Formats: sequence, C-alpha cells, structure tokens
Amino acid sequence: FFFLLLDAYLPLMSNAKERKYAVMADLGFSGVWTFLWFVCFCLLASQWSRTLDVRGIPQDAARATIAFSFFSIATWGILTYFALVRYRRGVADVTQSIYTEPPPEEHTPYPPTYAPSAYTPTTYSPYPSSAPDDFQQPPFTPSTITTTQPQGDYQPPTY
Repeated sequence: FFFLLLDAYLPLMSNAKERKYAVMADLGFSGVWTFLWFVCFCLLASQWSRTLDVRGIPQDAARATIAFSFFSIATWGILTYFALVRYRRGVADVTQSIYTEPPPEEHTPYPPTYAPSAYTPTTYSPYPSSAPDDFQQPPFTPSTITTTQPQGDYQPPTY
C-alpha cells in the first residue's frame, strides 16, 4: 500500500534526491520480492516432486499454490522491470508540469496605445528671450497679498 501511494505521489515530488530514493526503494523492494517468490516456487516445486504419499494432501491445493508462486514471480518481475525503467529514465521525465504558461491572447480587453504621429519636443533656452512668456504666475505671490494684513497670522486669501 505504501508503494502504491508513493507511485501516485512520485510525479509531484520536486526534490530530485527524494525522488531518486523513492525509485530506488521501489526497485529494491520489487527485486527482493521477485527473488523471494522465485525461491518459494523452487522450494514448493521441489518438495511436490519428492512427495510420494499424497493420500492426506489435497492435490489441487498444492498445485494451485505452486502455480500462484510461479505467477507471482512473473508479476513481481514485471514490477521490477518497470521500476528499473523508471530508474534509468532519471529525473527529467518523472515530474509533471503543474503550472503551464497560458498562450498569448490575440484580443486583449484594453485598447492598444499609439504614439503621436508628429512629436515635436519643446526646446528651452537657458537665457531669457524677448518672446512672450506663456507661463502663468501662481495665484499667491507677494504682489497679490495685501500689505495691510499682519504677516504673522494666517489669513485666507481674498478672491
């Protein structure tokens, strides 16, 4: 059950070292069980072939046990092969891409921006010229404040 959950969780692992250890554990576990089922099959087949008195033994059950151990060798051998393929494949192909970049949209909800067709930058001269000044003076200059009010207290401007 543990290796079934590990197999489901393996594509989501982000750490390559943990993923390598998980695949190696699966490979080792499957290899050991393949070997143990092979030993069990050889032992059962050998003992069954040496049995002379079969009167007290249900023969169908003994043959079924030997057949089960043989098919278990094949099943665990296939699992070992798949674990070996996963180990040889390495780290690159194991992970799933959880986030994928969305394709660029051709139609955006915002209007496109356009540069002005004729752009003429304003040039400023560092020296005063005789051209009329289009700059508007701020509304509160010392010339617009009445001199009759005391300067220390705040007074709202008159409009």
